[in-house]
Amino acid sequence: MSEQAVHPQTAPGAAPAAGPAAAALELCTDRPLVVLTGAGLSTDSGIPDYRGPNAPVARPMTYQEFVSGPGPRQRYWARSAIGWGRMRGAHPNPGHRAVAALGADLVITQNVDGLHEAAGTEPLVALHGRIADVVCLECRRITSRSALQRRLEEVNPGWADRHREVEVRPDGDVAIDDVADFVVPACEACGGVLKPDVVFFGENVPKDRVARCYAAVEALADTGGVLLTAGTSLTVMSGLRFVRRARQREIPVVILNRGETRGDPLATHKVDDGTSTWLPALVAARGRG
Repeated sequence: MSEQAVHPQTAPGAAPAAGPAAAALELCTDRPLVVLTGAGLSTDSGIPDYRGPNAPVARPMTYQEFVSGPGPRQRYWARSAIGWGRMRGAHPNPGHRAVAALGADLVITQNVDGLHEAAGTEPLVALHGRIADVVCLECRRITSRSALQRRLEEVNPGWADRHREVEVRPDGDVAIDDVADFVVPACEACGGVLKPDVVFFGENVPKDRVARCYAAVEALADTGGVLLTAGTSLTVMSGLRFVRRARQREIPVVILNRGETRGDPLATHKVDDGTSTWLPALVAARGRG
């Protein structure tokens, strides 16, 4: 059963005085860690999440919808052409930098924004891929999203300028529906359909990534380690399965998230605090600051 309580926000890097946050800090101070992160870690970098208290209402595109025909793909890339231009300007926040400094056995992120990579986090599994990469669904060639952005701007001059005021949504999406005149480039190598190299809703995470994550979590049983989740509501099974596996192996689980998560009943300690606040405190406690 988890220890549930709301911890008032403290100054970044300051150790919590008492309660679940302090107990979780003590548990994680000297033990090996595997860290699982979600969209809540990037909100302080200006990237909205899907399920936080102030998250915009959004319906992310599914894989089945994306491959169903040119219309959905036109809508996706028209929105992304604007959202990407803003999203790529985001920088790691204190939470990302803290995760990079923790010395974890493995960091598993559900985020596709690349901010863990920018913070220098290693070793890292980007469970759902990276929005900075594009894959051709025909020849499987991988190219950069920045290169595609230049092509999108060339064939759709003035598109971003005409939509400066639109709302930014998670994963670089924006609220635009009138996309009839937007031109979508094809793969330069084979003329195939281009897709961001991320796992859409309705797709499966590659098996090798999942296996590596399971192995790291299960190894905590032998080292006396802790699974720490940060900034994820654990709503989808993609992340929740690792929490369930940890509890099956009697591995302690610390959940750091503002608001409830689907994994709360499985937590050893639940910390209701900001990732940019509590994670730097953990770095200091581990003597890695």
